[in-house]
Amino acid sequence: MNTNNHNHNVLVELKGIGKFYGRGQRQIRAVENVNFKIHDGEFVALLGPSGCGKSTLLRMITGLMPPSAGEVLYRGEPLRGVNEHATIVFQSFALFPWLTVQANVEVALQARGVASDERRARALKLIDLVGLDGFESAYPRELSGGMRQKVGFARALAVEPELLCLDEPFSALDVLSAESLRGELMELWTSRALPTRAILLVSHNIEEAVMMADRIIVMDKDPGRVVTEIQVALPQPRHRKDLHFLAMVDRVYASVAGETPREPTALMGTAPDEPGKTEMLPHAPINAIAGLVEYLAEEGKRADLYFVGEKLGTELDEFLPAVEATELLGMATLQGGDIELTPLGETFAATTILARKEIFAQRIRSLPIFQWIVDELQHAPEHRLPQEFFLKVLESDFTSEEAERQLDIAINWGRYAEVFEFDDDRDELYLPANGLTLVGVGDTISSRK
Repeated sequence: MNTNNHNHNVLVELKGIGKFYGRGQRQIRAVENVNFKIHDGEFVALLGPSGCGKSTLLRMITGLMPPSAGEVLYRGEPLRGVNEHATIVFQSFALFPWLTVQANVEVALQARGVASDERRARALKLIDLVGLDGFESAYPRELSGGMRQKVGFARALAVEPELLCLDEPFSALDVLSAESLRGELMELWTSRALPTRAILLVSHNIEEAVMMADRIIVMDKDPGRVVTEIQVALPQPRHRKDLHFLAMVDRVYASVAGETPREPTALMGTAPDEPGKTEMLPHAPINAIAGLVEYLAEEGKRADLYFVGEKLGTELDEFLPAVEATELLGMATLQGGDIELTPLGETFAATTILARKEIFAQRIRSLPIFQWIVDELQHAPEHRLPQEFFLKVLESDFTSEEAERQLDIAINWGRYAEVFEFDDDRDELYLPANGLTLVGVGDTISSRK
């Protein structure tokens, strides 16, 4: 459907939306000051990395979760409680295993008090619409993943929602099933066969968003916020090899990845026990960082982010953290959707295993989180501290789940660089015998062999 007509009625409007957890210094801001609209007749994709609050926004739009700040308007009226005009299809199929396909589709109608004859007629029509005619009496265990998700679509459509919300509905499927289901959904949408006025898709797959949406809302995390909105003025059906399609994917990649700040310290933030913002370490294991640097060195130092991601065969949530890590460590810079190795990155790619460890150690010593860990260990008895100590401090800046991830990443990087060690038996971090010494408060950390 076309959204060039700006006279479309506004179905949903988010005004200054925020979602916060906890209070005071321990408050976590999941999303903050989010503003956007969804119009009648529009297919909108909400795109961004894990942790940027996409699914949280979806739950607030459907009324499953209230915002902490701001207001959700539906057709101009403040949303109170569950949004009866919207339904969600989740990434997990969420079917009742003891019910048949038809009974699963009828569940939502039964909850709304629809008479049995009408329930049956509507369910059979939708089962036929999504291509499952003949499977009415089958149970979920008898169906493939793609077929189970079709039942999820039919059940969501049974209540004839004005707004259909899709929470990464293709991510649990194999590549071919996902591609087939996307194509079938787009055929139903563009032919206006669906009983719905607008679609909101949550995704971290850039190609998927460009393939399906009329407009892409790009988000970033920590806290979740809208970075930009991009109109996708390409006719349907769209083709992956089309030059205009590739150019649009490249543009979206550039928006998601951003550009390297002129001041590298802007990437670093402050230590967890200090005032100010503690920046997250990217969720990137060492092998992903090294693999990306090696690939770029082989490709001539500079490459298009989209083609790198496609070549490495990874999704945004796997690929982007490695990009962020190389940028944070000073091994690469981002500009206009391209990633380019720095001289340090070239050296890292070309040198020995031991020299790589030295380079990595030198770089992470400049990061506040590592300075904090080493400083605490330096002043601890026997230079050892339980991981619980670090987790408690990190939980003042992050959720419990994210604090654990941050410490896992720090331990992974720190052990590789031999900046500190981890005792698995005692769950303790410690400085090795030939470890690091903190020269003085505010000074840099230097190695003393």
